[in-house]
Amino acid sequence: MTTPRTVLVIGGGAAGNAAAILLRRAGVAVDLIETKDDWNATAGSGITLQGNALRVLRELGVWEQVERFGYGFGAVGITAPDGTVLHVAEDLRTGGDDLPATLGMQRSRLQRILIDAVRASGATVRLRVRATSLEQGTSDDGVTARFTDGTESRYDLVIGADGLGSATRAAIGIRDKPEPTGMAIWRIAAPRPAGVTRTDLAYGGPAHIAGYCPTGESMLYAYVVEANRDRASIPPASYADEMRSLARHYGGHWPEITEHITDPAQVNYTWFDRMLVEGSWHRGRVVLVGDAAHCCPPTLAQGAALSMEDAWVLAQMLSAADTWDDALLQAYYERRITRVRPVVEASVQLGQWQLDGVRDADVPGLMGRTMAMLRELP
Repeated sequence: MTTPRTVLVIGGGAAGNAAAILLRRAGVAVDLIETKDDWNATAGSGITLQGNALRVLRELGVWEQVERFGYGFGAVGITAPDGTVLHVAEDLRTGGDDLPATLGMQRSRLQRILIDAVRASGATVRLRVRATSLEQGTSDDGVTARFTDGTESRYDLVIGADGLGSATRAAIGIRDKPEPTGMAIWRIAAPRPAGVTRTDLAYGGPAHIAGYCPTGESMLYAYVVEANRDRASIPPASYADEMRSLARHYGGHWPEITEHITDPAQVNYTWFDRMLVEGSWHRGRVVLVGDAAHCCPPTLAQGAALSMEDAWVLAQMLSAADTWDDALLQAYYERRITRVRPVVEASVQLGQWQLDGVRDADVPGLMGRTMAMLRELP
C-alpha cells in the first residue's frame, strides 16, 4: 500500500478551502489550520462572484448550493448619482454559457458551504492554530511544521493560503507586502429592494463609486468607495454615520438602502490594496496561493475568483505530477502570473483613473479586454 502524500494548508479562506477539497479528491492527506475559531464563517457582508469563480465552485462540487443561496444575474447598470439609469451593459459569461455571468451572495454563506465541503472531504481541520515554524533541509524531502498547540508534523508540501498579511509569505523570505492604492470602501448588508435585480454603479457625487449587488431573494450588499482616510481618525462607533453621510447623496434605490445603515457593527471599512509577488510563489516545498501571492482592488470583482483559480491549477498540477519539485512549482507560477498580472494591473488602473479624475479613460475597453481573457480556462 502506497503512503499518500501529505499537504499542510495554512488558512481556511476561499483559496485554502478549495485547495483542501481538490487535493483530498486526488487522494492526498490534507491538514488545514486556521487561526480564527469561527473559521471565518461570520465575516463580511457580501461577495460578487464572476463566472470564472463559479466555474471553480462547480469543480469543487458546491455549485448547486451556491446557486440556491446566491443571486445570479447578467448585467450591470451605470447610473447618475440621482439614480437615473444611463446605460445597462450585458456582462460577459467568463465561466461559460452554462453559468451566470455574475452571482452575488452573502460572504458568510459561501464560507459555510466551503467549510461543509472541506469537512466532507476528510481533511483534518484544526482551528485556533498557527504554524510557528516551517523547517526545510537542503534536500527535497519536505517541510517540518511546528504549531502553537505544541505539536509538529512533516509534510511533502505546505500551501500558504493565509491572506494579505500572510505569515507564511514572510516566513519563507518573500518580502512583498500589500500597498494601499489610495481608495477605501464602506460595505454593509441590507434588505434588497424589490427593484434591485443586478449590480448598479453610480459614479460621481461625494464618493467615487456607490454600488450594490443582490445576494439573495431578500438581501443585498451595498458599498461606497472614496479616497482612503487615516483609520485612526474614524472610530468604529461612527462607521454607520460615516457611510450614511455618503450614501444619502444618492438616489434611485439608495434612500431605501440608506435607511438600514444604522448599526456601526454591521459596517465594514477597508482600504484597497495591491500586491503581486514576482519571480516565483514558492521557496522549497512551501508555495503561496490567493491573496498571499497577489491582491488587487475589487474594481473587477476578481479577488476570490483568482484565488480559487490558483488552488484549482495547483491541485491539477500536483495531482498529475510524479515528482513535486522546484520545476513543478515554478511552472505553477509561470502559468498563473500571465493571467493574474493583467487582472491586478487593470483593477489598479480602473481605480487610479477614478482618483485622478480622468474623464476620457477607456474603462469599457479595459474591462472588456480583461474579462474576455478570463473566459479562457486558467
